[in-house]
Amino acid sequence: MKLKENDKIPNSEIFILENGEPTKKNIEDLLKSKKAIIFGLPGAFTSVCSAKHLPGYVNLHQQFKDKGINHIICVSVNDPFVMNAWGKENNVGDQIIMMGDPFLNFTKAIGAEVDKSGRGLGIRSNRYTMLVDDMKVIKLQEEKDTGSCEISAAENFLKLI
Repeated sequence: MKLKENDKIPNSEIFILENGEPTKKNIEDLLKSKKAIIFGLPGAFTSVCSAKHLPGYVNLHQQFKDKGINHIICVSVNDPFVMNAWGKENNVGDQIIMMGDPFLNFTKAIGAEVDKSGRGLGIRSNRYTMLVDDMKVIKLQEEKDTGSCEISAAENFLKLI
């Protein structure tokens, strides 16, 4: 990942589902003057993402809020309909913003893209978690392997902030 701690998040186009419609946003709209956790992962409905990464942030949502976090954002290279459906299946409610990055605008801007074509997945995102305060990366944990969810897992990241 080319993004490092103390770097500013590059403003990128992303998508969320609002009132049942895909809505294009700039990442800056979500992060300006906010303290946020952003966790990125290879794909909605994939094994480690569904079993550990997303559920960890759902379960510990309140503990992150108690530390002054305004938003918890899950980003994947899926479209916003898929992200919304996956969020519903995991009961995220309004606790987590499910952000789609189908054109990899954000993922490539931070240098998190990984080629998983050999597994039939195409270009995906590496697994990471970061704490961002007003567009500045305060803490960043990136897994060496997308199949691992240890240093970027909610319970471990919570201990770091």
